Formats: sequence, C-alpha cells, structure tokens
Amino acid sequence: MATGGLRERKKAKTRETILREAFRLFRERGYNATTIDQIAEAAEISPATFFRYFPTKEDLVTLDHSPPLIEALHVQPPGEPVAVLRGAFRTAFASLTADEIAAGYAREVFATTVPELLAANLRKSPPLLREISEVLTDRAGCDAGDPRIRNAIGAVLGVVAMVWLQWAHDPDMDGPAEIDRALAHLESGLGL
Repeated sequence: MATGGLRERKKAKTRETILREAFRLFRERGYNATTIDQIAEAAEISPATFFRYFPTKEDLVTLDHSPPLIEALHVQPPGEPVAVLRGAFRTAFASLTADEIAAGYAREVFATTVPELLAANLRKSPPLLREISEVLTDRAGCDAGDPRIRNAIGAVLGVVAMVWLQWAHDPDMDGPAEIDRALAHLESGLGL
C-alpha cells in the first residue's frame, strides 16, 4: 500500500479493492462473463470511478510496466545479462509481501489462460522490453543494440513465462523459487 498522504493511501486502497473484487468475480464467473458494472458494484464504487483507475477491464490483468523488476534491475551489480536478470527477479520477489505475490499470481493465472489477455500482454510488452534492455545494457556493460542483450532477455523471459504457465495450473508450486531454479539452470547453460 502507498505510504504517502491520506489521498494517496485512499487511492491505493480503492485500487486494491477493485482488483480484489475483480479477481474474485473472475474466479467465480469467468473473465469474459464478468462485467465492469459487476466489478464496480462489488467494489462499492461507480463505473466512472472504475474507469479512473483502469481504462478497460483488460487493464486489470495486463501491465504496462513492472516496477519491482525494473527497480531490482537498477540495484544489481554489473555482470552477465542472465545473471543480472536472475538477480533482479530474486530481488523483486524479495521486495514483495506474500499478499502482493498472491495478487500477482492471480493476475498471471488470467493473463496466461485467457487468450485475449495473453495477446494483450504481448501487444503491451515493447515498452517494458525496451526499459529492461536499457537497464540491462548498462548493468552488463554492453553497447546499445548488442544482440546478447536481446538474446538474454528473450531466454530469461521465455523461461519465466514457462514457469508462470506451469504455476497457473499448479497453485501449490512455489513460483518464485521455481523461477529462480529455472533461471539458475539457464545461467548454467541448460545442461541436462
């Protein structure tokens, strides 16, 4: 939750309530069967208030950026791109509360199992990928446009996506630990 003034805390609380109620309804009724009016009613807000927080229902599930990962990338020591990204994932997960990880998991279940949300996340990924590339280029000491950065980002995010897909179908999995194990395997060269 936000640590700023009362207004910021109230806005954060409203946002959290909208998300909590939306995901509850998605689980009960399905993503496509849940309307914005139903979400607004469950969150005890007006549809107009909903739209001040989320321009579309899709925006509840898709992300334009990933602040914990980007923030974590900035504090990683210089190194090989895969190692830097693995460290950033570890740091990002360590900075989240159990509730935040659970909320991220709930969002990812829908983002990986509802085809239109999967497509929407792909459409929205270029700015995040650019930001990751810029920070990683600096942390790895490479020139902008170095294909090794592109390859490392693709490999790491591909591995993470595969773990998220598995985690979406196995809620008892320790997702952060499995992501770290998978990235350690990638970092070691993917030997069998």
